[in-house]
Formats: sequence, C-alpha cells, structure tokens
Amino acid sequence: MSTLDQPQTIAFPLPGGATQEKPGEVQDIVPAFEAQGVWRLAFNVFVQNRLAVVGVGIVVFMVLFCFVGPFFYHTNQTATNLANEFLAPSHAHPLGTDEDGFDIVGRLMIGGQTSLEIGIAAALIATVFGVFWGAVAGFFGGWIDNLLMRFVDIMLAIPALFLLLFLAVAFPRNVFTLILVVAVTAWLIPARLVRAEALTLRTREYVQAVTMMGGGGFRIVLRHIIPNSVGTIMVNATFQVADAILLVAAINYLGLGIAPPATNWGAMLSDGTTYIANGWWWLIYPAGLAIVLTVVAFNFIGDALRDALEVRLQKR
Repeated sequence: MSTLDQPQTIAFPLPGGATQEKPGEVQDIVPAFEAQGVWRLAFNVFVQNRLAVVGVGIVVFMVLFCFVGPFFYHTNQTATNLANEFLAPSHAHPLGTDEDGFDIVGRLMIGGQTSLEIGIAAALIATVFGVFWGAVAGFFGGWIDNLLMRFVDIMLAIPALFLLLFLAVAFPRNVFTLILVVAVTAWLIPARLVRAEALTLRTREYVQAVTMMGGGGFRIVLRHIIPNSVGTIMVNATFQVADAILLVAAINYLGLGIAPPATNWGAMLSDGTTYIANGWWWLIYPAGLAIVLTVVAFNFIGDALRDALEVRLQKR
C-alpha cells in the first residue's frame, strides 16, 4: 500500500503530556500559544501584571492632565500677579498660588508638559543613537568594537550629574538644550545593552547566510540585528523615560533648568522647598508627587514589558 493510500492519523493531546492517535484528516495541531501568536501571548502576560496596568493608567492620566487639561482649566501662566502670591487653597485656586501668583494646578499642567516632552524626547534620541552605536560595535567587532566601546567607557567614567551641570551651564537654557543635555548622558546604557545583543545575534544562521550572500554590514545591522533586539530596546526605552524625567528634575532643582516664566516639575519642587514656610500646602507640594508617580509608572511598565518579552522569546 502506498503512503497515499494509508489512513492518516492526527494526534490528540491527553492529560500528562501523552498523545493519542486516531484516524482522520491530516491537520496541523499547534500549541495554544502558537495559535494565538507570540505577540498575543506577550500582551496577555503584560495585562496580567496589575502594576503595569496601573502604570499605563497613570501615564495616560498624566498626559491628559498636562496636555488636555489646559483647554478646560484656564489660568494665566505668562504674567505674574504678586497680589495673589501665596494664596491658600480655595475654590478659585484648588492648590493655592505660588510666589509669583501663578495658580499651582495650572502650573502643574504647564510644568508637566515640559517634563514629559523633555523626558520622552531625550529618551527617544538616546535610545535611537545608543541602539545604532551598540549594534554597529557588536556586529562588526574587532577594532571598531574596541574604539566605539572604549569611548562609551570613558563617558561612563564621568559622573553623569557633573556632566549634566557642565552642559546646562555651557549652553542656553531652553527645552531643546535640555533634551540634548539629557540625551548626551542617557545613550550609553542602551549602547552597551544592544552591543551585547549584537554579539549574540551575529552568530545566528540567518545573519551568517545574509553575510555569505553578500549582504552589506550596515544593511544587516538595520534589517536583522536591531529588529531582533526589539525586546531589549523597548524595555530599556521605558526606563530611559523615567531616568530622563528624574535628570530634568535634578537639573531644575539645582536652578539650572529653563528660565521663567517657563517651568517644569523639578523647578516647581525647588520653589516648594524654598518657600515651604509660607503655607502648609507647600509641605505636600504636588510636583514631587507628580514626579514620583510618573517615574514609578514607567518603571512598572518597563518591568512588565521585560517579563512579557522574555516569555515571547521563550515561546518562539
């Protein structure tokens, strides 16, 4: 009897991992995680993490509060009004006013815009530059790797806060400058992480096959090394945003941030500690709470992404 005439069987899973074969039509029996897809599995793992869901909710709330809130909560955030300085919380000013007479709720919204814009933009620039730097170093190896990574080691040897303060003093105080200042110190970590990934990925069969077929080095880096490092990149990017917000707060807390009347959460926190004796509401100054909540939220998201993407890679 030929193989075409033989009855076909399909496997039915039994408890304990055993299988039972029964005659029938040939079907592709795939595990549940393959049927739903590895990305769907990673998403399920992510949403099962309650802290991550809370973190996403906090980030969404902060974005809406800072960027949509000013359209509904109208206050003057450009002209000072010293007659209204240090007013206690009231119906007109739910969190009171600051030393310049600005409404603190409105100040939180404007300051949050600056903090989030700088944090996200700096993290994006640092991640893109660091990923490309690390991928090139790890893939090409040899003297290129030594040259690029020794430069990274030199930069890491310089205290980050010292470098930040130097750059903040040397260049104009505006949002664009702060983005570049933070990005200069933030790209080093993703560079080292992606370089480690590239050292492993360059030995994979598909990378070697492309190399043997004459594929260019930079094409391999862009089409194969970086895309297959997406898990590490995504996780690190969330932590980069949190670190950037903290760095911006530190710079502005020391008085080296953007000049008034512009503000951010770090500058507001500095003002709150300076004028704490002028009213009890400065003791619970909300800028500090906004910084803590936002940073913790991004950390929750990063932890959950790491767990979810590790599961995805294990099931591939």
